[in-house]
Amino acid sequence: MSQPQRIEPIESPPPERDPAIAATIRVLDLVFGPPYERTYDIRLWDGTVQHGGADQRADFSLYIRRRGALRRMVVPPSELSIVEAFISNDIDIEGNVESAMGLGDAIGKRIQSMRTIAGLMPKILALPVDDDSPAVEKSRYARSLRLLTPRARKSTEPEIRFHYDLGNDFYALWLDPSMSYTCAYYRKESDDLASAQRNKLDHICRKLRLQPGDRLLDIGCGWGGLVMHAAQNYGVQATGITLSAAQAILAQETIAGQGLSDRCKVQMMDFRDLPVKARFEKISSVGVTEHVPENQQSDYFARVFRVLEPSGLFLNHCEVSIRAARRTNGIFGRIGRWLWKRDQFIDKYVFPDARLVSLGSIIRSAESVGFEVRDVESLREHYILTLRAWLRGLERRRADAIKLVGERAYRVWKLYMSAGAYGFRTGEINIVQTLLSKPGPGGKAGVPLTREDLYKADKRRQGELGGKI
Repeated sequence: MSQPQRIEPIESPPPERDPAIAATIRVLDLVFGPPYERTYDIRLWDGTVQHGGADQRADFSLYIRRRGALRRMVVPPSELSIVEAFISNDIDIEGNVESAMGLGDAIGKRIQSMRTIAGLMPKILALPVDDDSPAVEKSRYARSLRLLTPRARKSTEPEIRFHYDLGNDFYALWLDPSMSYTCAYYRKESDDLASAQRNKLDHICRKLRLQPGDRLLDIGCGWGGLVMHAAQNYGVQATGITLSAAQAILAQETIAGQGLSDRCKVQMMDFRDLPVKARFEKISSVGVTEHVPENQQSDYFARVFRVLEPSGLFLNHCEVSIRAARRTNGIFGRIGRWLWKRDQFIDKYVFPDARLVSLGSIIRSAESVGFEVRDVESLREHYILTLRAWLRGLERRRADAIKLVGERAYRVWKLYMSAGAYGFRTGEINIVQTLLSKPGPGGKAGVPLTREDLYKADKRRQGELGGKI
């Protein structure tokens, strides 16, 4: 009897590997460095992982989501292209986004020379341009070439509206209850955000030596947190001005709800439109100078000087650039920044036309119109903590944020806060409070001999409020 014939199973051929993987890995090694030098892993769209081999391990990994993502990320070779790859969800950072913010500079050091770019371009052009996933979402802004010199600006109002007209509800997701959208003041790192923001408001009021009956002007007042705090706790008549209608409306509603309408108000107004006869004993400007071009800052300080009473005090709180102090403005330096599109992420997606200058430039502009510098304090470490707190709040409310403004805007703000925390942590940018005095008759400055009153007031107010501030 014949044995039944054995049927051998037919083996399926192994799946063919996407040829784009090999091309992508070649470019990864040139752009990010060979794997043994990296502290982080890189994962590709098909699950392929390149493990970093360096002993020191980073707390993030890079995810290349799409076949054509790397090509878009490095063509044209600029900081802006890298950033837009993240915003468009072409790439993602899994883990601590702040830790990954040095990647842009690291890539720039590798590929910015013309010789490197010439050798890299054939390999980049071998990368795929097709994607199985939907087309990358386009921004409402088209990429455009910038002139080598700063553009003249007629008004900052459209830029401020661009930033704040995402809506009050979006900012309320991750700001503290006072809606303070500037650097908080941490007495200890464990302070919660709300406490740190109250500390900041009180720190400003004490530095200004606010007294009952003082007229206070807060330029760029946001949602009115400082004017309400000053009116309620220091007995001043406080006026806040903003260029955002959304801020002004909510601030006035909050002022009325707290029964403060007789002591403070918020108006939508350009500072340049203040009445000619307006006068104030104390003025604050928190996060405004960043939006005044360097060549116009003397005029800005002159306007403040004019409406401030003799012996009055002006507190200017603003970010400054350490990099700007080292920057060369020669033609080659400007061409390099233009080609690499340095800082254009903020300009294009967050605060159009914002420019940070050095602290020295701020002080020169203030002194040139007659101000005397009485106190300078760096809050750099405080802003690191503030930005991290905002980022945690935004990430906790991710679904709500995307529902309000869309995923693209959510990713813009996540990147913006992470990059800011990285910049302050590495010392590339700083935030400084400068107390300025307009000398009165005989040079009277309006401040005591020492700073002891700040700390005495601090202890007294902590006692009055049960240690809550």
